[in-house]
Amino acid sequence: MVDFEYLQKGLWGLANAHRAGTMAGHLGAAVVAGYFFGEDQGGLDQRVFRGVEGELDRVMQGEEAIWFNARKAGITPQELFDPVAPEDTKPASLKPIASALEQIAGSLQQSGHDIIFASIALRALHDHPGYATAPVVDGIRKLTEAFKHQSEGRGYYGQKTGWLSGQQVTLESETQFPDYKHTRDMVQVTIDELIQTASTRKQGFGGLHHLINHAAAVTEIDRFGFPTIARKALAAHHRHVRLWRSLPNVEQELGPVTKSDIDPRNPEYWDGMLNRNSALLTHRIKTLYGYHTLRRFIEDDARRKLADDAFLFLMN
Repeated sequence: MVDFEYLQKGLWGLANAHRAGTMAGHLGAAVVAGYFFGEDQGGLDQRVFRGVEGELDRVMQGEEAIWFNARKAGITPQELFDPVAPEDTKPASLKPIASALEQIAGSLQQSGHDIIFASIALRALHDHPGYATAPVVDGIRKLTEAFKHQSEGRGYYGQKTGWLSGQQVTLESETQFPDYKHTRDMVQVTIDELIQTASTRKQGFGGLHHLINHAAAVTEIDRFGFPTIARKALAAHHRHVRLWRSLPNVEQELGPVTKSDIDPRNPEYWDGMLNRNSALLTHRIKTLYGYHTLRRFIEDDARRKLADDAFLFLMN
């Protein structure tokens, strides 16, 4: 298991994130996701959990400080993890967070970060209601509300066109890609995209890391008692897939995608120096949690093997 203290510290990170901006939520969300990866995969070698904890320590120490300007925000990455009014122990309802999310879940906000961060928080506070104090709930509500009317994200369309926001992209009609009727449809499509495109060099809209975590978040929102929000969120994920599919293969310009030789569930993966470029410090942990959340839905052994192999391209 990953030590329980990371759950509380991650929640403080999420509750304080609104003070620095929406993208500051990466830090607290990664720490909570790391804890839940350990909880969900409790049968793994303890050396795996110690490796995960090492990454979470790096997050809390501010190693990935790219998400906001600390001087302008008036708070450092390390200070995000300071206690949120610890003397206030009165329990609070989760409805303010859920209500804030319901207002925006139907449209794509920052490659799904709105629902990714909120779902991780809602699971933590659902499972451990002792942490659902009014200051924590209010902070996460403020973070969730701050995503309203933000960009859909952006994608790279090659050297000639450059970067475009989602709103600037003209998507072709996808008559062969019907709207999702159920979360299982969304999971099926997401696993298909992983298997088919993990080895392809695309850049933008959060990559497959976010596509996976976005889908996982919708399934978790559904599982933890918010099915109405989950149904609403299917449209945003559908839009996310369409934008991902619109991206060209830019391997000739940016080089091939590399692949990990070792599964992160193997303790040897955590030995030595991991690649932490391109925000992989936080995204590796969140996607470990997100992928294994979706993996539960794969019933066919051969398909699961294909997905596991493709997943290693995200763990390089």
